[in-house]
Amino acid sequence: MENQTVITDFILLDFPDLHQVEHLMGIILLTSYLLTLAGNIMIIIVVIHDHHLHTPMYFFLWNLSCLEILITSTVVPKVLVSLLLGFKTISRPACLSQCYFFFFLGTSDFALLAAMSYDRYIAICKPLHYAAIMSTQLCLWLVVGSYMAGFLDTIIPTILVANLPFCHTNHIDHFFCDSVALMKLACADTSIVELVSFLSSAISLLGSLMFTVVSYIYIVKTILQIPSASGRHKAFSTCSSHFIIVSLGYGSCIFMYVRPSGSNPSINKMVSLINTVLTPLLSPFIFTLRNQQMKDAVKAILVKRGIYSNKNFGIQVFQEKTRKQHE
Repeated sequence: MENQTVITDFILLDFPDLHQVEHLMGIILLTSYLLTLAGNIMIIIVVIHDHHLHTPMYFFLWNLSCLEILITSTVVPKVLVSLLLGFKTISRPACLSQCYFFFFLGTSDFALLAAMSYDRYIAICKPLHYAAIMSTQLCLWLVVGSYMAGFLDTIIPTILVANLPFCHTNHIDHFFCDSVALMKLACADTSIVELVSFLSSAISLLGSLMFTVVSYIYIVKTILQIPSASGRHKAFSTCSSHFIIVSLGYGSCIFMYVRPSGSNPSINKMVSLINTVLTPLLSPFIFTLRNQQMKDAVKAILVKRGIYSNKNFGIQVFQEKTRKQHE
């Protein structure tokens, strides 16, 4: 070991098979990143601005938007610098920091999705007790607990990876400092680190997924017992946006991290793009376009700013409120 050079900087290989179209990929990624920021910031502003949205469901939603912004901002800016400017080098401290915050925020994201599924379970299965159960204090604790879960679940694997000696090569076969790609560069036995990382991923992903699935089993069972077709449709539409985001997020992460090592790096990169770029991009549009309250709140802000014509908006809002009261 004393004759081996300790690595202080890493080089991110990004997408070597697509080297000739890196600038095009960079432009597409930049556009996606700006849309992600715009969409999630819009949700945060709308929820804070409209007092009708000051409910537990939208409180969790704007916290989810904050997490989506932080997750994609942990990875994408460095990828843009690499693809558009060609600066692929990243220091060891910066690399390990990126690795930690990506998994910390990602784990917190899944814990928050589980909390959102619990909120939907209470709203649909115990509607008469919803206001009493989903108090402001409980909502705050669920959000704080989500961040604490991310911190506790990620800190030990990150410390173990940070203490590995890297001396084989400094080329990371990924577009960000993924822990799996980092462990492949270590010149020491990584079996214990891999086991701890695997167990950590399994506990966070499968644990929160199991909680979410159980919640939705009870939700679906309750919805199917609703006598009116319109009532069933309204209940399903309330949960559909959350279910789509859950499917995208859990599917991609379980594919990458809750399975044995030795998988195809190119496939991992494509799946990572879904998790770090596509899901945060689609999330605000799915939650907004499939939610009438959000659409009305957005229109109200646009009308107030003079961007959207308010000719028929007041009539539409009145008709929508009348329909809801009738239901």
